[in-house]
Amino acid sequence: MNNFLKKHYGVITIFILGILPLFPLFSPGLPITHDGQDHVARIANFYVSLSEGNIFPRWAANLNWGYGHPILMFLYPFPSYSASAIHLLGFSFVDSVKIVFGLSFVLSGIFMYLWIRNLLGEKSGIVAGVLYMYAPYRFVDLYVRGAIGEHVAFVFVPLVFYSIYKIANSKTNGYFPALLSISTAALILSHNAISIMFLPLILIYALVHVYFSKQKKILALYYLFFIGLGLGLSSFFLIPAFLEGKYTLRDIVTGSGEYKDRFVNLKDYVSLSWSFGGTDLLSKQIGIVQLIGVFLALLYIRKTKSVILVIITIFLAFLIGTLFVMLDASDFIWRLITTLQKFQFPWRFLSVVVFLTAVIASLPASYIKNKRLLNLFFVGICVVAVVAYFPYYTRVNGYLHKPETFFSGVYYGTTDTGESAPIWSVRFMEKPPIAPVEIIDGKGKIEYISSNTDFKSYNVDVESSQVRIRENTLYFPNWAVYVNGEKKDIEFQDPANRGLITYYLSQGNNKVELVFEDTKLRTLANLFSVVSFFVLIVISVIIRKVHFGKK
Repeated sequence: MNNFLKKHYGVITIFILGILPLFPLFSPGLPITHDGQDHVARIANFYVSLSEGNIFPRWAANLNWGYGHPILMFLYPFPSYSASAIHLLGFSFVDSVKIVFGLSFVLSGIFMYLWIRNLLGEKSGIVAGVLYMYAPYRFVDLYVRGAIGEHVAFVFVPLVFYSIYKIANSKTNGYFPALLSISTAALILSHNAISIMFLPLILIYALVHVYFSKQKKILALYYLFFIGLGLGLSSFFLIPAFLEGKYTLRDIVTGSGEYKDRFVNLKDYVSLSWSFGGTDLLSKQIGIVQLIGVFLALLYIRKTKSVILVIITIFLAFLIGTLFVMLDASDFIWRLITTLQKFQFPWRFLSVVVFLTAVIASLPASYIKNKRLLNLFFVGICVVAVVAYFPYYTRVNGYLHKPETFFSGVYYGTTDTGESAPIWSVRFMEKPPIAPVEIIDGKGKIEYISSNTDFKSYNVDVESSQVRIRENTLYFPNWAVYVNGEKKDIEFQDPANRGLITYYLSQGNNKVELVFEDTKLRTLANLFSVVSFFVLIVISVIIRKVHFGKK
């Protein structure tokens, strides 16, 4: 038992300290946050589609007041897969979401610890893991914003870096190349914007290891291939989200130059203010403990050598650049690199700051030679982080108590700000339809047969020469209508029925089926993901014993 504790005390320490801030999640109900309720509703729709056999859920049938919504195609599916798996075990949708939040918080610290322990040593690993969890912005995501995608993404960022390190430094590769592909895909599927933010740092970190390697070409090919496979694994989401976004109102928020009003004031980095208010009021502080740790790291950076010196120097440069890009003085950069405007809020880059400060601040624990001073730093920075942040930031603004049907039934919202709405529709429908399908011109009777997320079937007995039918479902490629087995021409740009599917039926009895089919692009994206998965398995088995030699 003592040997076990001694061997694993780092993970045990991170686990215990990671559990402490999560006690508000153990109370009944959903913590009231900016996005928490919408996330639960979205995940409930995702689970319903998944349970109907859709491996890649794309359509949320009950969102948008029951008119449906394509939001599942454009917003990070990994948290939804995770919560759905937990819900399948018998937990409610609310509890499933809370479990995802809790597991992500603890696992992020553990994976950061594993990477930095290998890079800088045991005590540095613990310091990095603690500071990665105990950062003000982490608690903003958890208890103020309820930003489940960003929160889950924190798990996979250090795992990507850990995989890159192990591939370069392991005597045998084992399954670390596969881990690099999986963690890359999981990061993209957790939050596409966060993955873009970290991509330059990931690639530069990999290049550093290539530069110091004795087998540069082989290592570079490994990184390119397995990161590429990670992109392939996420293709089912990444490709349609990128290429079919043109059919949505994706620029309705970011295209208005909103970022200009969301820059951070320099004083906000050190302000101790805390608020449950909106995006202008929430805390943007770096964290006093993180700042102290970074300052102390500057005193010890000259003691570092070779690869560590390069890595920490690059991280310091990235930290300075990231802090600058959140200030209004960087507006010229946002105007020059317009992709940045897609992030909407400059303070989103605090995710990168959390990561960088945790790594940099862990450096002294690896280079302090005086044992008493080392223990003072190691214990002190961990204790101060807990004492400084735990009682003040780990609290909630109340709890929401709703039945399961509130989230799984018709939901009076879209769970976004309208950017995923089809371009042919209004931004929000704002009231539920009278019926799922209606006759809006002519006479006839509708007999409903069955329906699920992406399929509806019914009989229409047309009494007049013809009738016009309105499906109270938003059109998005490829909704198709089949009448008596034959595909029917449809209309979805009628100004009187904006974005809704309408069509005509002739006199007589008609069996109608409404089907949401994959486009050729989605089918190809699905195929890329499936092929990448099998290639990863085969290649991993073949190369797992390739020898790089210890550095």
